[in-house]
Amino acid sequence: MVFIERNHYLAQIQSLFRSHTVVGLLGPRQCGKTTLAREFSAKFNGEVHHFDLEDPLDLNRLSDARLALDQLSGLIVLDEIQRLPEIFPILRVLVDRPQSTIKVLVLGSASPQLIRQSSESLAGRIAYLELTPFSNFEVSNHKALWLKGGYPPSFLANSLGDSFSWRKNYVSTFLERDLPMLGIDLSTVMLRQLWTMLAHCHGNVLNYSDLSRSLGVTSPTVRRYVDILESTFVVRKLAPWFENVSRRQVKAPKIYLRDSGILHYLLNLSDLVSLESYPRLGASWEGFALEQTIRKLDLDVGQAYFWRLHSGSEIDLLVVKGNEREGFEFKYSSTPRATRSMYTAIEELRLDRLTVIHPGEIDYPLTDQIDVMGLSTIMSLTTTS
Repeated sequence: MVFIERNHYLAQIQSLFRSHTVVGLLGPRQCGKTTLAREFSAKFNGEVHHFDLEDPLDLNRLSDARLALDQLSGLIVLDEIQRLPEIFPILRVLVDRPQSTIKVLVLGSASPQLIRQSSESLAGRIAYLELTPFSNFEVSNHKALWLKGGYPPSFLANSLGDSFSWRKNYVSTFLERDLPMLGIDLSTVMLRQLWTMLAHCHGNVLNYSDLSRSLGVTSPTVRRYVDILESTFVVRKLAPWFENVSRRQVKAPKIYLRDSGILHYLLNLSDLVSLESYPRLGASWEGFALEQTIRKLDLDVGQAYFWRLHSGSEIDLLVVKGNEREGFEFKYSSTPRATRSMYTAIEELRLDRLTVIHPGEIDYPLTDQIDVMGLSTIMSLTTTS
């Protein structure tokens, strides 16, 4: 079986443990959290104790968590922590003991907000790291990554048929088992319908009213469902950037499915032929390239936006770091051209630079203010915090 090392994430876990006693490794199910934890454990200098909270035996061992963990030393790994959120106050007591040297690595398939108690009980003691499915800077076959997505079982499948079948089962398991395990009691049929609708809206401004009318439910219900999909790392709501300027700006978020393979499954695009004949091919590639860029630049929620005027001018990704502003446009074209929209964005947003990212390999300046760069180039850049 093919194995892809994820040394970038291993180094990040090690770095976080230098300043925190607890590290939360969060990400969607099947993205490789358990494998990464095992790699980290194998290199850990000391005892390692692993608890899988989906294993009835381990769950039973932790029925009295204080008793089970009290005498342990070294590294404690708690996998699928969302199954036992009440353990967080106990972890706080354990790591706060005088002369305590234990480190705790918790693995979860939901955001801290959805897990709830972790942020409150372990405030100041826990650092979070999001593990994503495979990214462009980790694999060499970028077209296969775009088509099949980055979930390891899908990307590494022996055939396109096996990959597509895995994604089909993943969606069903997520809806029928994973969400109920998080304590989320929603209509499986309705959530699947919404997920499919969002696939068709991929790259568009999110309109809750249109979705609620199509589903026959209220807008608050749709908002709740979308928030849950976002909290379980399935979709990305990209916030709009708006300022007090004279022009009318869009103030609703854009919606993207975070994994292109799941997007293509929901759109029934099983191979490159069907993908390349898809009428909204550009939207699929835009979402894929945007997600890869956000991961590579390691952007927080408060650093990544899109910008659009009601008159039509827009920027796919606006990166705001302090006083610096950088714009990105994602074009599925071998010869992108400068547009009036780009010049408007540079002027209105006072951009330091604008980069047009395309699927090719050639990099060149388009104008004095605009550069064209291949996605593979962006993935090879060394970033600094």
